[in-house]
Amino acid sequence: MNDIIVQASELRRTGQAEEARELLLKALEQQPHDAELWYQTAWTHDSLGLEREAVPFYEKSLSMALSTESRKGAILGLGSTYRVLGEYAKAKAWLETGMNEFSDYRPFRVFYAMVLYNLREYGKAMQGLLIELAETTSDLPTKDYSRAIQYYADKLDQIEV
Repeated sequence: MNDIIVQASELRRTGQAEEARELLLKALEQQPHDAELWYQTAWTHDSLGLEREAVPFYEKSLSMALSTESRKGAILGLGSTYRVLGEYAKAKAWLETGMNEFSDYRPFRVFYAMVLYNLREYGKAMQGLLIELAETTSDLPTKDYSRAIQYYADKLDQIEV
């Protein structure tokens, strides 16, 4: 991994995200074709609460060749950022892209449920979260009800008479 990225990651981890941002921006001036630098710069902006400023960095990184792990992170980061900015249709589209490309990466489904909530698709949002809960919980009593939770996940409004 690029030494700059390692250094920026350490700065971010130790609460020095502004220093990491400055380092990455300077590095991008020297290496504008490095997709990983674009992604790390986006992530760093996000960690500083600069979501709007993070978007073009995410978009640029995703237009280039990223490692698989970084692509997952960039798609999730961009989808989440668009959600925070109230751009729900863009958030939904990116999270769906992530789910299609990386169907086994569960964080996409959780963030997708959040955007469905924002789009007032409450039933679908709740269904997604219930299925994730049932499939991933380590809480033994909840695990005992996993089949029932999954069965009722899409029947929340159904009333038996």
